[in-house]
Amino acid sequence: MNQPADQNMPSSRLLLPWDGPYGGVPPWHEVDPAEFQSAMERAMEMELDEINAITSTNDAPTFENTIVALEKSGQALSRLTAMYHVHTSNLNLGPMPDIESAIEPKLARHADMITQNPLLFDRVNQIHQSPDVGWSVAQQRLVDKIYKRFVRQGASLNESDKQKLSAINVKLSGLFTQFSQNVLAAEERKIRIEDGALLSGLPQNVVDALAAPVNEQANERRRGSDASDGEPQMWIITNTRSSIEPVLTYADDRGLRQQVWETYYNRCDNSDPNDNNRIISAILKLRAQRAALLGYATHAHWTLENQMAKTPSDAMRLMESIWPKAVARAREEVAAMQAVADGENAGLTIQPWDYRYYAEKVRKAKYDLDFNQVKPYLQLEKLREGMMWAAGEVFGLTFNEVEDVPVFHTDMRVWSVDRNGRFMGLWYFDPFARAGKRSGAWMTDYRPQSHLDQSVRPLVSNNSNFINSGSERPILISWDDAETLFHEFGHALHGLCSDCKYPSQSGTSVALDFVEFPSQIYESWLATPEMLTRYAVHYQTGEPIPEALVKKIESAKNFNQGFATVEYLACALVDMKLHLADDLSIDPVEFEQATLDALGMPKEIVMRHRTPHFSHIFSGDSYSAGYYSYIWAEALTADAAEAFEAAGSYFDSETSQRLLETIFAIGDTRDAAEAFESFRGRGLDPESLFRKRGFVD
Repeated sequence: MNQPADQNMPSSRLLLPWDGPYGGVPPWHEVDPAEFQSAMERAMEMELDEINAITSTNDAPTFENTIVALEKSGQALSRLTAMYHVHTSNLNLGPMPDIESAIEPKLARHADMITQNPLLFDRVNQIHQSPDVGWSVAQQRLVDKIYKRFVRQGASLNESDKQKLSAINVKLSGLFTQFSQNVLAAEERKIRIEDGALLSGLPQNVVDALAAPVNEQANERRRGSDASDGEPQMWIITNTRSSIEPVLTYADDRGLRQQVWETYYNRCDNSDPNDNNRIISAILKLRAQRAALLGYATHAHWTLENQMAKTPSDAMRLMESIWPKAVARAREEVAAMQAVADGENAGLTIQPWDYRYYAEKVRKAKYDLDFNQVKPYLQLEKLREGMMWAAGEVFGLTFNEVEDVPVFHTDMRVWSVDRNGRFMGLWYFDPFARAGKRSGAWMTDYRPQSHLDQSVRPLVSNNSNFINSGSERPILISWDDAETLFHEFGHALHGLCSDCKYPSQSGTSVALDFVEFPSQIYESWLATPEMLTRYAVHYQTGEPIPEALVKKIESAKNFNQGFATVEYLACALVDMKLHLADDLSIDPVEFEQATLDALGMPKEIVMRHRTPHFSHIFSGDSYSAGYYSYIWAEALTADAAEAFEAAGSYFDSETSQRLLETIFAIGDTRDAAEAFESFRGRGLDPESLFRKRGFVD
């Protein structure tokens, strides 16, 4: 007779603590997506058992038996969701869309079961109402953070309203999943080019990338008997930013530029099965209803309560102070481009698909700077080496590639990170675009740093969507993509440099409008002469980038800032206004257009992320009514950069050490504004942002 299974034992290998080197690593090689649903249900049961252990004790609530116990709970679920979310964002193929649709509502319901647990909230509330004078600042902040999280998720509501709130959250989780899957499907659309003449103007390395082995099967079918071996007969432009931007910048064929532009910017707005407009309307209405249920004026007020900005009006004040300057600069840029087009007798009026193309012509004329001359020096692998070298110079980190840990795709590589012989964590790098992977670039935290019962070092990754040439030739990237590479690595460093006791305070677990500050400041090291002369080397000759070219890059750093600021800020303003609206039935496209018209949006520019595919704000709640955070953080970045400039170098050791100790290492153990003041020695100078963007006389 079989013995009954131990109900306390995990039913899946995916629920066991990670073993292996470096304090344990995700067992990617053992993941079977078919197990996710049953394993997730068991992991949720395990966490509820841990919550029950906290609430069932007769001991009076204390920081240790309630707050610390909460910090330790749900570890099996955290490990599992880390692996699950990698599959939803990087490997969303086969059964994964259906698995995701089934799991997300259950996760939403589970989260509500914890934050709406009256016995648990009573203990948290008692601790919050009777703070211990012996607590550290970090402990006080942790108690306050947990208390507010419970209240903001409905812990103070009556039972009927809790049920309403939970129903809203479950519906939202399903809509977020549908939205994301529609965007992913729309990005699978490709433009196939069979006439090589259409690619006139594109740099050869871009043409080569468009004919990469990802197109090999199609090329094989297209090769004729008179074609030379390896000669491509088809080129494919994928529907991702890294693929379309070179075409919009360099393709002489205006019809191709327009086709590429419309395919990319009209994603999920084509009245087809991937159209997201009805989903967005439903999300906005549910968010408004949830905010009202929780006692907030709007969803935007709910979102900003715990951010540096505090209120929508403060965030809007910053954006509205920048907007007219950015629009005025953009109009100057358009006039300069139109003059070039007229001078060429092009017979056109600048349209959005012309902007990058003619901007590049103006750049050449004004600064004698052709980024085609720069790109041969921007090798992905060398820049990866460079950003690691800079992290060593600034933060004392060393990186050693390792091959003794599992990875979830053959594209992925892993480095062990140390400081002065001390293990700091692992950095995973997944650089290339592929089917089932969402577009863009991001940082993921597989395991946060903490010092509870033992020291736990973080496991973090950077994910990008560069086009893999599939050959031995180095992969060349654009200057914008190089900045993004450094930006996301800045997020990774924020996680790796963390030195906090409690996991929910460590690394990037900070206010949304502060979390972009460490990543943005790290972009500064890309353009330093020290970095460029070492790692911006020609892919054929190995020669470092000429000093004259570096000076041209510096001189042109504020070129096209009107476009860059307007395309971003339009997104942030539309996002905020969408979430300041009442509980109305909103047509997203009509609202978008009406808002942009009222703002005086230049017709030659479109939002960087149009509403129907604006994943930041509609694939989840994290950046909703929070896209402003990039410009808020950039104000901090601009001011912080001036500290290094005043010190005479971005590699000044004293300033670097202060940045590490006051910003990168502290997580959420201090108020963000106080942390910035500790680094800068004073509060923020808002004019620094205008100086950085060149919006000063």
